[in-house]
Amino acid sequence: MDLSNARWRKSTRSGASGGNCVEVADDLPGVVGVRDSKDPAGPALTFGPAAWRAFVTQIGARR
Repeated sequence: MDLSNARWRKSTRSGASGGNCVEVADDLPGVVGVRDSKDPAGPALTFGPAAWRAFVTQIGARR
């Protein structure tokens, strides 16, 4: 999948120091992209919208 035109954004939980950050692209048709902000040219994962919602729900439930 071509993610070159994706609009990436950092997690709102990322600190200003740039440490361990995740970037998400949710402007893609039918998928959500996830990548490591320290390696923007590196690999990215893609999830279907339902799988992404389930992941985010589970993360939120563990706080």
